[in-house]
Amino acid sequence: EWAGEPGRLLRRRYRKASEIIRNQGKMSCLIVNDIDAGAGRFKQTQATVNCQMVMGTLMNLCDHPNRVAREEDGNLAEYREDDELRRVPIIITGNDLSTLYAPLLRDGRMEKYYWAPTRDEIADMVHAMYKDDDVTRDTVEALVAAHPEQPLDFFGAIRGRMYDAAIKAWTDTFRAETPDPVTGQRHV
Repeated sequence: EWAGEPGRLLRRRYRKASEIIRNQGKMSCLIVNDIDAGAGRFKQTQATVNCQMVMGTLMNLCDHPNRVAREEDGNLAEYREDDELRRVPIIITGNDLSTLYAPLLRDGRMEKYYWAPTRDEIADMVHAMYKDDDVTRDTVEALVAAHPEQPLDFFGAIRGRMYDAAIKAWTDTFRAETPDPVTGQRHV
């Protein structure tokens, strides 16, 4: 029942973005965030039907951006010549695009922009991540300098572990010396 749903969703969102451009005169785009996490292939895993449909849909959108079939009652309707769409930019993000279907990445079908943040840019992002925790910029810079090869999510995981440790310490204040005779639990 869900087979093909991600491909359908891409087509629907692309058509909606095109309608916004045509009807409202506003620029619009389709953003697929962290595509490698959902549609990438890792090691020797097989591609699912949904993964194959997403790759096929993206390739069709790249090759024929003005011709996207309309859906009626959940089924693809036949393409009509009078149903030309406005071209919509598609922006995908990912950490490892080499896990995607190689023909999707070829020149002419996709332009690739690689961003390698500087240490200052990473420090800016980590400082923004920790802003509600009253962590100074100097502390963040020292943390980033101590872990120069770590990706950004590493620093988010550190923050999560800090919260986990604080919650555990707080719950331990409710810990009884002896277990409850009925439940066997030590927490009050």
